[in-house]
Amino acid sequence: MQLKIHLTPNASHNKIEGWSCDDKGEKRLRVKVTATPESGKANEALIKLLSITLRIPKFKISIVWGTTSQFKKLEIDGDEEKLIKLKL
Repeated sequence: MQLKIHLTPNASHNKIEGWSCDDKGEKRLRVKVTATPESGKANEALIKLLSITLRIPKFKISIVWGTTSQFKKLEIDGDEEKLIKLKL
């Protein structure tokens, strides 16, 4: 399953805010993390937060593109039906 993310680093708390649409009308999951965007810390925090929320190991989540951008595409290895039922 692929998931598009809008990540905000340096937030006051870690939180999955919900879905929004970008300029092209594509849905993105808005996520905030307290980590800084230095040395991949914000990406690590994103993967950790999603891992906990989706109840899957971190190694099953990878960033396909956008490692240095706020806009990312993730690949999540897992049962798509179960993941959808978790209602991010």
